[in-house]
Amino acid sequence: MDMARQGKIRKMFPGGNTTKGYYFLFEYMIQPAVNRVYIIKGGPGTGKSSLMNFISREMTGRGYEVEHHHCATDPDSLDGLVIPDLGVALLDGTAPHAFDPKNPGIAEEIVNLAEYWDDTVIIPYKAEIMEISKRGNMHFQTAYSLLKQSKMAYDQWQWYVEEAIDPAKYNRISRLLVERMLEGITPNYDTAPQARHLLASAITPGGIVDFRQALIERDMKVFSVRGESKTLVKQLIRRAANAAEEMGLYTEQYHCPYEPDKLDMLIIPAVRTVVTNSSQPYHLDPEGLEEKPSVETVDLDICIKKGLLEQYEEEKTDALIRSRNLLEKGIEYLAKARAAHSEREKYYSAAMDFDRVDIRRKEILNQILQYAEE
Repeated sequence: MDMARQGKIRKMFPGGNTTKGYYFLFEYMIQPAVNRVYIIKGGPGTGKSSLMNFISREMTGRGYEVEHHHCATDPDSLDGLVIPDLGVALLDGTAPHAFDPKNPGIAEEIVNLAEYWDDTVIIPYKAEIMEISKRGNMHFQTAYSLLKQSKMAYDQWQWYVEEAIDPAKYNRISRLLVERMLEGITPNYDTAPQARHLLASAITPGGIVDFRQALIERDMKVFSVRGESKTLVKQLIRRAANAAEEMGLYTEQYHCPYEPDKLDMLIIPAVRTVVTNSSQPYHLDPEGLEEKPSVETVDLDICIKKGLLEQYEEEKTDALIRSRNLLEKGIEYLAKARAAHSEREKYYSAAMDFDRVDIRRKEILNQILQYAEE
């Protein structure tokens, strides 16, 4: 490992606040990790994310690439850290992330930060903590209800758009894109194709956070797909992912934070190719990246019969405005839920012996460095 080179940080989300509630893809965090998984337990404010950030700084300083798996409810915090070259992962094992070791002591280890708090400091505030937790849960449920209502208005908006689609044009464009994307690639039929499912962006208490700039690299070929029909855009990305899988290629498939059963981005690492949704206003435009890759724009609006769509302009605009207003209202309640979580953190942080936590995280670092020497 090149100690003089700062390791790269790839950023993503292992779950998200969606129109289907909280959407979990946590099992895909540990896919690259085969040597050791540290499952970190402990209450809010006990130092789980800080521990992972400490390990990340130490390992990137030694030239290792790492993956930051951010929390959608608090994107400044980590739900997981993966060091692919060493096959090591550190995961937040507290609710709602239900991680329990399958091979304890062999491949997995529980790190219980609750060992370093003083119960006598927390117990007197039991009623207050429980009340804050209840209030936070209510805010989450309100947020998810509003996001679900937003999706109903969104579906109405998209229904008008879909009425004006020329399917023949779409089929021709999508076929040509897949052919260009996979041109010259030798299929791999010796092993079963593998796909990793995560999110590159998330609906957070601060709005939409998009980490695609940390995933798209300068030497990649990017197909930037946009259009008023979000259904067509996501169908095309899904079609590209299916075609890559049929050729036996490993893929990273990044789900839409709003419609989590659909894809927003596809990365095929072996051929350095990306297919991404760049529809505005909520998606990253790869043309604006500081280290701009090679970008080819695919505008699916040419598949829309404009004259037919204009007949529904008033209804379409009304549905779109309602959808976005409800989305913003849902984000407001996510912020209230996050504020309640911050209140709880203060009680636990006050009870922690962080000097002992610091000793434990240095022990974990030394264990990880041993894997680097093997």
